[in-house]
Amino acid sequence: MKIYPIETGNFKLDGGAMFGVVPKSLWQKTNPADSNNMCSWALRCMLIEDGNRLILIDNGMGDKQSDKFFGYYYLFGDDSLMSSIKKLGFHPDDITDVFLTHLHFDHCGGGIKWNADRTNYEATFKNATYWSNKKHWKWATQPNDREKASFLKENILPMKELGQLKFVEEEPFDLFDLFYADGHTDAMMIPIINYQGKRLAFMADLLPSAGHIPMPYVMGYDTRPLLTLEDRKRFYKKAIDENLYLFLEHDYQNEVITLKDTEKGARLDVSVKFGELFS
Repeated sequence: MKIYPIETGNFKLDGGAMFGVVPKSLWQKTNPADSNNMCSWALRCMLIEDGNRLILIDNGMGDKQSDKFFGYYYLFGDDSLMSSIKKLGFHPDDITDVFLTHLHFDHCGGGIKWNADRTNYEATFKNATYWSNKKHWKWATQPNDREKASFLKENILPMKELGQLKFVEEEPFDLFDLFYADGHTDAMMIPIINYQGKRLAFMADLLPSAGHIPMPYVMGYDTRPLLTLEDRKRFYKKAIDENLYLFLEHDYQNEVITLKDTEKGARLDVSVKFGELFS
């Protein structure tokens, strides 16, 4: 097995939205904001090469939305999903599986694209199976008013219409373990992978950044923040007990971290670049 971080670009979001009820005087110590109160965030995915399978975990925002849409998110940087995949010597048609932690647009938007004449949508990865779970699929396709803007039907429905969607309940995904979390959205899946003698967890939005480690630091986007606290408590215990390495999808500065137990609860232990940790 070989794992590669995939950088799909960077974006900006309001610091208050990203840290909920936590005052700016506290969160800006780890995530400084610009003059518009916007903080920088990554769109970091993961590619796993395992025998004849090439598995992509999440796939960023994609590029099919309008200029107005992307204007809200201040995209920056030279990286993209396609350039990062091709830089590693792979082609989009080589991808065999697209595993989606959840179906918010910044996690699944890159999986569907316009066709050549922009009259319909097609799969970015035409030979891949797209993986979700039944509970989250229902949540995403029958969205509540709070979350509706994050579930874009053009990102989601074509997976099923094209016949490329599978649910993990129907055909178990045996490459890694799954931790389910319900606070950010319903039935978000956190993959935990055995790799080079270590256990590596892809954190999705359960832990957006190292700055979110303290328990009250919950995003304003989370639909049920009290459940997020329960999810985090369960996961933090698991992470510390099992010495998990946490791969951060949205942290602009930190790629992989570990946690330690302190009198104040779980706190950052080590931050390391993926390439320094895994050769």
